Amino acid sequence: MPDYVSKTNSLGENKFDVLIVGGGITGITAALQLQKSGLQCIVTEAHNLCFGTTGGTTAHLNTFLDTAYNEIEKKFGEGGAKLIAKATNQALDLYHSNVEEFNIDCGYEHKDGYLYSQDEKQTEELHSIFEASKKAGVDVAYTDRIPVPIEFEKAIVYHDQANIHPSRYVYALAKSFEEKGGVILQNCMVKDFKGDKVLEVETSQGNISTRTLIWATHIPPGVNLLHFRCAPYRSYAMALILNDEAYPDGLAYDMYDPYHYYRTQIVDGKRYLIAGGEDHKTAHEENTESCFNRLEAYLRKYFDVKEVAFKWSSQYFEPADGLAYIGHLPGNPDNVLVATGYGGNGMTYSHIAAITLTQLITTGKSEYAKLFDPDRIKPIAGFANFVKENADVVKEFIGKRLSKEKLNDLTDIAHGEAKLVKYEGKSLALYKDEEGELHAVSPVCPHAKCSVGWNSAEKSWDCPCHGSRFAIDGEVLTGPARDGLEIVEIEKLVRDEKH
Repeated sequence: MPDYVSKTNSLGENKFDVLIVGGGITGITAALQLQKSGLQCIVTEAHNLCFGTTGGTTAHLNTFLDTAYNEIEKKFGEGGAKLIAKATNQALDLYHSNVEEFNIDCGYEHKDGYLYSQDEKQTEELHSIFEASKKAGVDVAYTDRIPVPIEFEKAIVYHDQANIHPSRYVYALAKSFEEKGGVILQNCMVKDFKGDKVLEVETSQGNISTRTLIWATHIPPGVNLLHFRCAPYRSYAMALILNDEAYPDGLAYDMYDPYHYYRTQIVDGKRYLIAGGEDHKTAHEENTESCFNRLEAYLRKYFDVKEVAFKWSSQYFEPADGLAYIGHLPGNPDNVLVATGYGGNGMTYSHIAAITLTQLITTGKSEYAKLFDPDRIKPIAGFANFVKENADVVKEFIGKRLSKEKLNDLTDIAHGEAKLVKYEGKSLALYKDEEGELHAVSPVCPHAKCSVGWNSAEKSWDCPCHGSRFAIDGEVLTGPARDGLEIVEIEKLVRDEKH
């Protein structure tokens, strides 16, 4: 569908109660909630609304998370598990009320969600998840069926889940936000800010003065503690047309790591099987196109596929101890807030974040504040995973700063291919487009000096350390990097070598 056309073309009044950076589902939902509470809000988006992860989500709305209730209970206690159950229910209720209040045509449907095991070990884990889910107060039961034609041992069903068309939902909320006096600036990059009680924020469209700043950018920019508590991952998805019309009548998830997930989406009267999986740490897969190939091969084993209509990948950030970080951004003034570390549950967490941040800003407190506190210290629950996820940072700094491959001929690259090379002492990230033109940039990510890797499926340079992504010309696609990759002039490079 076309990009959102904002009512605002340029910055006029520059004083606001709340500045929300990021025009995805978290930013727009929180902005609308805050605007409805009587605050004057502005949303800035570096690209267009839904440009990043929101536009790539498969849009499952769940009362259970990738971090299962048995794990939540172990790490955060029975009280923490019950709070998560309450928060997820409130998040889904907010979706429902928004769809009803604003009469949004976005394919919103209530569906049951099925989690199924396929071997003895998984079945044992499934039973533990079921018991902890029941104890937390979640509506869950055993079932003898699943909505996908795949063999299974045991299955449980979480009742009253949902799915949605995310961009249509966000666009409708954005329209309502603007109608209530909110301001949206697209193609507006936030560069920096200064101040304490009142923040002066520098953007590409002028300065903005605000009493509260929310980073709803998936991961906050710059360098901060959360970059070492969140690991970037990519997940792959497809929209398929089936020959036999055997589309799932619910949401389904297996228990492999990474797991596969399935649902049906109707768009303009046409049905699609939406399926995903093959997750891996960002820039840790040399041939990302092979992820799509493996996913398609797996799906064709079980479904009568007529056509792969669309395929895409999306990025998410896995938190060290399993729960999102929502609240005050450590190392910043008290009025700088953040929502990040959603794992694979961004749709549900986006609305938990909107609820929590609205409560914190309007009342100064939230019952979820401690649970999601970005500055929480849980060495027992999160330390081992924190070390595991961040070991790669050191490895990338030491092991991949320069490619060992020698560049004998700048044209020795196929059209559409990219390589990390070392040429005459210069480290290059080199890409040849379909017309044969070469594009060269420095492979050093300006965020924390890691070396980027090529993402062949998305035609982007991705950072393995903290998840920044860059276009072939070095432009920042997604943070936390604020600056792009340095452009290298090929002609000048060759001329200097010849003379």
